[in-house]
Amino acid sequence: MFDHPSYDAHEGVHMFHDAASGLRAIIAVHSTARGPAAGGCRMWNYDSGEAMLKDALRLSQGMSYKNAMADIPLGGGKSVIWGNARTDKSPELFRAFGRAVHSLQGAYTTAEDVGVSVADMEIVREETPYVAGLSKGEAASGDPSPVTAKGIYLGLRETAKRAFGTDDLTGKTVAVQGVGHVGGYVCDHLAEAGATLVITDIDQTALNAVAERTGANIVSPDAIYDVDADIFSPCALGAVVNEQTLERFKVKAIAGGANNQLIVPEMGELLRRKGILYAPDYVINGGGIINVAAEISGNYSRDWVEAKLARLVETLGEVLDEALSHDTPTNEVADRIARERIAAAT
Repeated sequence: MFDHPSYDAHEGVHMFHDAASGLRAIIAVHSTARGPAAGGCRMWNYDSGEAMLKDALRLSQGMSYKNAMADIPLGGGKSVIWGNARTDKSPELFRAFGRAVHSLQGAYTTAEDVGVSVADMEIVREETPYVAGLSKGEAASGDPSPVTAKGIYLGLRETAKRAFGTDDLTGKTVAVQGVGHVGGYVCDHLAEAGATLVITDIDQTALNAVAERTGANIVSPDAIYDVDADIFSPCALGAVVNEQTLERFKVKAIAGGANNQLIVPEMGELLRRKGILYAPDYVINGGGIINVAAEISGNYSRDWVEAKLARLVETLGEVLDEALSHDTPTNEVADRIARERIAAAT
């Protein structure tokens, strides 16, 4: 564990198994310097336990950075459940997960993420109060995906302003990878702004629905990297910017909602050399955790969420401007600022 390349001095990495329900889960707490750790729960059918651990560690660290850049009083953590989200879910599994979360006594608060729904979190809530993104309760705000998507859309415009000299997306072609909860809402915003959409997903039903309401063109999952577009917007899983895809991109900017888009940090420099402006993922996609933070506070305020979201978009612009003015990879600028904020809290 301590030699793992993604360990990064995590405060705690907790593994849970419940034989009765089949639960296999990891809760990774990267940092509580800025407050209790918070981050969603992902359910995915991993190829191996090593792949599961790596995902948990990288996502947890990303949440520390995301919460710091969003300037909210939360630390970073993440949970992952090993299983098929279509066939392996059960109330017993999520109750067991709820007991696992509760065993950390408030050091970590969970919410929904890929493969997990608000309804699943309602079951988790039966076992622990350390759950957000709920549809019921005094401070409940429901699915944070719409807020995440709005922040990504505003961040896309902020990125376009630097890449093309204007934030007007009329006539711009955006290739969107993943049209689930977040990606679907992003497509709606982009279509309304006049962008031309090319989309892909492994869920054909979701693809057809988004294409029907936005006029998007559908391509196969692998073909999305070859689309002749202005902006590539990854809104599915991570590591999509890698040695193989780098040579295939025909875009001027990458800005989307997926976490851990760069397979390794060095990809940021390679994107810079190729003339592709990259919006650091944990900055542009921080809208959802802002919404969750308002809920965790116990006094949800839409005005507070909107103000924080506007400031986050400004922060993204500042990161891009500093990177461009110093010929520095955008992810290195964002990482430095995030680490400084966490260190200051420590």
